[in-house]
Amino acid sequence: MATGMSLTLCFLTLRHKRPKAKYIIWPRIDQKSCFKSMVTAGFEPVVIENVLEGDELRTDLKAVEAKIQELGPEHILCLHSTTACFAPRVPDRLEELAVICANYDIPHVVNNAYGLQSSKCMHLIQQGARVGRIDAFVQSLDKNFMVPVGGAIIAGFNEPFIQDISKMYPGRASASPSLDVLITLLSLGCSGYRKLLKERKEMFVYLSTQLKKLAEAHNERLLQTPHNPISLAMTLKTIDGHHDKAVTQLGSMLFTRQVSGARAVPLGNVQTVSGHTFRGFMSHADNYPCAYLNAAAAIGMKMQDVDLFIKRLDKCLNIVRKEQTRASVVSGADRNKAEDADIEEMALKLDDVLGDVGQGPAL
Repeated sequence: MATGMSLTLCFLTLRHKRPKAKYIIWPRIDQKSCFKSMVTAGFEPVVIENVLEGDELRTDLKAVEAKIQELGPEHILCLHSTTACFAPRVPDRLEELAVICANYDIPHVVNNAYGLQSSKCMHLIQQGARVGRIDAFVQSLDKNFMVPVGGAIIAGFNEPFIQDISKMYPGRASASPSLDVLITLLSLGCSGYRKLLKERKEMFVYLSTQLKKLAEAHNERLLQTPHNPISLAMTLKTIDGHHDKAVTQLGSMLFTRQVSGARAVPLGNVQTVSGHTFRGFMSHADNYPCAYLNAAAAIGMKMQDVDLFIKRLDKCLNIVRKEQTRASVVSGADRNKAEDADIEEMALKLDDVLGDVGQGPAL
C-alpha cells in the first residue's frame, strides 16, 4: 500500500488499543491523502491551524494542547504529525509534540512521506522518540527510493506495535513494491544510496541559490523557510496582482512543459475534502499573505535538472507577463504594442519547443 492507506492501517490498529477514541489531532497540512487516511479509518480529524512565523507556517503547540484538554485524552486516538512538506509550511515541532503525547499518554503517528531522504527530518523523529513518544512513522517508497508508486515503509521504535500493524492487513498483498526496493538497493549499494543523499543536499543549496536569483530578476523573492530541508517557495505577487487566474495558468504551463512537481498556489482557493472545507487550500493556511510557487530538491536530482527547471520557469514567467501586457494594452488604445507582445510571446514559445527537447525535471 502507498502512504495514505498505510497511515489508515496504523489508525485501525490503534482503534483496538483505544476503544473510546473518536478524534485524531492533526496540525494542518494541505495534502488530501493524509486527511482521507483518517476519515477512511472512521475517525474525525481535528484540524489545528498553523501559526505564521516570518514566512514559515509552524505548529501551534498551545492550540494542540488546548484541544487535547478540551476533548479529553481518552477520546483521542492519536496525534498525526508531519515532517517533510511543501514550503512555506515546515516540519511539525516533533520534539515538543512527542513530549505532549507522552505527558497525556496519547499515541503519536508521523507522516514522514518525503522525509527518509532528509537527515534533518530523520533527526527530528529520533529526537522526538528520545524525549517523548512516537509510535510509528510512515514513508513513501517512490519518493525516497525512486521506485514506482504503490509502496510505503511503516517503522517505529516498538517492534510489537509494528508487528500488530502488520497483522492487521487482511489477506495477501503484492510483492512488487518489496521487489522494486530490493532490486534498487542491491543495484545502488549502501555507498550509492548515501551518495544520492549527499547529492540531494547539494542540489537543495543549488536550487535555493538559482531560484533566489530568478525571483529577484522578476521582482519577486524567495520565501525564508530555513526549517524546511526539501521544499522552497518564491512569491508570485507581480503576476497575481494583475489577474486572479495567472497563478493557475503558470502552474499549467509548467506541467505541459514536463515540470511535474512544482506547485503554483493561488490565494483564496476553497476546497472540500471528505466533508471538511479548507480555505486557502494548498497553502496550509486560511489566509497566507501571498501567492507562491513551490519547488523541491528530491533524491536523484541533478544539476542539469535544476538548470532546465529554472530556464523553463523563466520562460513561463515571461510569457505570462507578456500576456498580461497584451491584455492591458488591448484594453487601451495602443494596438501596436499588443502586436509586439504577440510576436515576443510566439518567439518565446517557439524557443521553448526547440530548445528544451527531452524529459524535464520533476521538481
